Amino acid sequence: MPFRRSLTFALKGLRYVYLHERNFRIHVWLAVAAVGLAALLRASATQWLFVTTAIASVLALEVINTVFEKMIDLIHPRVHHYAGTIKDLVAAAVLVASLSALIVGALVYVPLIRSRWL
Repeated sequence: MPFRRSLTFALKGLRYVYLHERNFRIHVWLAVAAVGLAALLRASATQWLFVTTAIASVLALEVINTVFEKMIDLIHPRVHHYAGTIKDLVAAAVLVASLSALIVGALVYVPLIRSRWL
């Protein structure tokens, strides 16, 4: 499959998750704020690496969470104990990544704010 076609499918998936998943939209706007703050504070290349890796991890796991939810709804549309457990586990992975991103943000931004503004 040509790269351009693969890219089109990937962008279609991003559009879908952005339009249909509230938490993904929240994470995108928090990512925009984090990137803006990093630019404003003139973060170093290493700091940018940590921030962008944290952002990418959270957004990627939100997409994976959506995939699991849709697959479970398709395969087993009736409520089943395991279906709920699987959805909870994938949501927990997003939570872990989000908390990790929060810690990364604190470790990157607090020293930058102290050195620049305090």
